[in-house]
Amino acid sequence: MTLIQVQAPGLLTTVQDLGREGFGPLGVSPSGAADAISLRLGNRLVGNPEGAAGLEMTLLGGTFLFPHGGVIALTGSDFGATLDAAAVGLYTPVEAKAGQTLRVGPTRTGARCYLCVQGGIAVTPLLGSASTHLLSGLGGYEGRALRQGDVLQTGLTTSPFTKQTVAPRALERLSPRKGLRVTPGPQSRSFPESSLQQFYAGTYRVAEDSNRMGLRLEGQPIAQDSSGEMITEGVSLGAIQITAGGLPIILFVEQQTTGGYAKIANVISADLHSLGQLRPRDEIRFEGVDWETARALLLEQEQLLTSPDLFGQ
Repeated sequence: MTLIQVQAPGLLTTVQDLGREGFGPLGVSPSGAADAISLRLGNRLVGNPEGAAGLEMTLLGGTFLFPHGGVIALTGSDFGATLDAAAVGLYTPVEAKAGQTLRVGPTRTGARCYLCVQGGIAVTPLLGSASTHLLSGLGGYEGRALRQGDVLQTGLTTSPFTKQTVAPRALERLSPRKGLRVTPGPQSRSFPESSLQQFYAGTYRVAEDSNRMGLRLEGQPIAQDSSGEMITEGVSLGAIQITAGGLPIILFVEQQTTGGYAKIANVISADLHSLGQLRPRDEIRFEGVDWETARALLLEQEQLLTSPDLFGQ
């Protein structure tokens, strides 16, 4: 078992796994890693199951002491990490010796960096998941973001340390996109054709008040045939709601499970990890695809993640 002592928590660091699926009818959203691809890759690099719990750091990383050592991997965005002053690369496992300190700085690229540790972060699961749901204060480590002085434990492991990296060509194919591919939403036909053309031709900026519940976008308001209000219904991860003011909100991992705004489109499953790497003030565009294309892109992504060419020595 490995201990991790939190010397500095960073801006927002939480315990996350792949989320708690299947509880939407009870009003519980999945939560989980905002960039699930990065968490899956990090866990595989250290010999964990893909869904093991790791640490998700947002915009500014933390400082972590490993009193007994451990095997770690950093994935996601480049936060300029060091292990006792030695630079730590992304997407490759590193063996931290007893007493070494990992320092993860501010982001240099996207929004989130993931720290995976061999054995996974050991917390009491809630509804079958270790993920933290910040808005409800449930799951993870005491239902909250990490604080200075917290001590985390990892699970037991017998896996030997194996040095491997994710192949550059695979990383290029899995890199986050600013052009998000979407399928038509349930209420897309309630928008006039001019509004649909505007939606797909426009550029939007991620607002400062975006969070794990939803990404608020700034740009030219989208006109609707009605007031934009409707009978509340279930909503999906990645749904793009158009508020009464005409601005889009992309529902994210801590989304509400129902909503009363028209949904013009839905981000495809293969691009959901890209949402987790969007920072405030990033600019994005939407590209429409049909459902067959969306399924094919997800299948292609999953085939890459299970391909023997994923890792290079």
